[in-house]
Amino acid sequence: MTNGYSNKILRVDLTNRKTKEETISDEFCRKYIGGSGFGIKVLLDEVPADCDPLGPDNKVIFSIGPFENTGAIMGGKHNVSCKSPLTGILAESDCGGTWGSMMKRTGYDMIILEGRADKPCYLWITDDNVEIRDASHLWGMDTIECDAAVVAETHEKAVVSTVGPAAEKGVLFCGIFNDGPESRAAGRTGCGTVMASKNVKAIAVLGTKKTEVYDKASLMASVKEVTKEVLVKGAGLSKFGTGGGMIGGEKVGNIPIKNWSLGNFAGAEKISGQAESEQFLIKQYRCYSCVIGCGRHSQVKEGKYASIPGGAPEYETLGLLGSNLLIDDLAAIHWANELCNRYGIDTMTAGGVIGFAMECYEKGFITKEDTGVDLKWGDAEAMIEMIKQIGEKRGFGGEVLAAGVKRAAEIVGQGSEEFAVHVKGLDPACHDPRGFVSIGTGYATSNRGACHLQALSHIMEKEASMPEIGYDEPLDRFVQEGKGEMVAKMQHIMTMCDSLKLCKFAISRGVYPRVCADWMKYITGWDYSVDEFLLTGERLFNMKRLFNLRCGITAADDNLPPRFASWKRGTGGAPDSLPDLSIQLPEYYAFRDWDTKTGAPSLKKLQELGIAEYYFG
Repeated sequence: MTNGYSNKILRVDLTNRKTKEETISDEFCRKYIGGSGFGIKVLLDEVPADCDPLGPDNKVIFSIGPFENTGAIMGGKHNVSCKSPLTGILAESDCGGTWGSMMKRTGYDMIILEGRADKPCYLWITDDNVEIRDASHLWGMDTIECDAAVVAETHEKAVVSTVGPAAEKGVLFCGIFNDGPESRAAGRTGCGTVMASKNVKAIAVLGTKKTEVYDKASLMASVKEVTKEVLVKGAGLSKFGTGGGMIGGEKVGNIPIKNWSLGNFAGAEKISGQAESEQFLIKQYRCYSCVIGCGRHSQVKEGKYASIPGGAPEYETLGLLGSNLLIDDLAAIHWANELCNRYGIDTMTAGGVIGFAMECYEKGFITKEDTGVDLKWGDAEAMIEMIKQIGEKRGFGGEVLAAGVKRAAEIVGQGSEEFAVHVKGLDPACHDPRGFVSIGTGYATSNRGACHLQALSHIMEKEASMPEIGYDEPLDRFVQEGKGEMVAKMQHIMTMCDSLKLCKFAISRGVYPRVCADWMKYITGWDYSVDEFLLTGERLFNMKRLFNLRCGITAADDNLPPRFASWKRGTGGAPDSLPDLSIQLPEYYAFRDWDTKTGAPSLKKLQELGIAEYYFG
């Protein structure tokens, strides 16, 4: 057994209601690391690219990383991978909380769901037992209700991942939720919809197995030293949560305002983490092994938006259900967040598609007769009604918006594609490539659509340095030259974070690539270097690209929506800026050695990365 790993996979054949354990080698662990690396390896080898995402040939892969349960900080996440029903390409979603840590204690590095159960079921996984249990009585429950019910049926210390009723109904952007009212979620790209399509309502885990570490003393000495820096640089996150970024984000032109059309939003302070902390905060919430504690355990105690104690809206939710819709009522956003969590839908895509609908309504493309409500900017009640329609798959929300913004624009037509903000079918989080131009290439080339996390390049234009890849100080956020290459390098690092299951807040606050390489050496006993760290990230990123190429993606799909490519915000912190992909993308492709027409990596590049068997010629 490799230190840091269990070297075991649990494969669940839902069609035949059978489970089996498989062994993975040390070489497999070192080459593919864990998390999304394990996920893409299974997808490339076992999932037909032309399969129906909601059919039995798709697979749902839960995977963790080698840092989990070792004493390394900020490494307590887990990954979910499949083919996306929303985009038709790679789906992968990262989730915090405590589920991943408990999964590792059961002795598995990966759980693969395949086939389709003939009736609703849930999994109950412990140290030495796996049960496929009936879930007919759980079907229809919201995520918080289901979590409590499964805990009551299994064990008080069990940790549950579950889907909500929206996933059961086929809403295409549903997540997989754990930690009950805290609602930690693998939220993006529709992984929950795929899990529900297999008739799996939940997975409960409870384990006691320990993770072996090669050199515990050296690991803990490094962790102790690094933690000092993380605590200093993460102080703002700890104090105000991710929502603390709303005020600064509005000033520099980074948050979405009125479906990404405006440059200023006077209500940013009203819906910020600072306001949250003052009005509704009960205590901090920490994911497993976290020293920052950016989660907010909060409650709106009074009024029509009174909520249960639980997870408060994060930065992305505040932006997309708040400023993006011109809503500055923090209590209403709290309630909208709880509704989304209970239904099991992604708050980001919900906010993005509702913003699109509000603009359609403003332009007269849709009417109250279509929507059943005056879908006006700034109207919190209209926003909440749309969430209910989406979550219950009824009315305009259920028939049009539940399919995501790309398909919604195809249904509405009338030129609405011009303000349907997405890349490859996935709408962006609250980061604007007009405010930080490198985000443009990051969105255009991200393997799951418009995702800032797959490069996190804007931190290099804001505050961070990364000497390991040649950047000793932050870059000018409006300069186009050099950004294509920088994005590619950052994608390698972030792909490794997604495979190690290291929180992205760690990488810019002290857990740098050199630290990660040291921790890999201390945990596994491998002679591990920064060069191998970066090469492995490049390998895994290219593997994800190869899966998408099989799904039909080409270089032509590496683009931006018109609102980002040609619409200037006019005011605010980035009034005249536009990302210029004509400068950034050729540089990016040249650095990657990808063909400019097909978008495919060269055979030479794949040989260098040790994955020539996947060559897409």
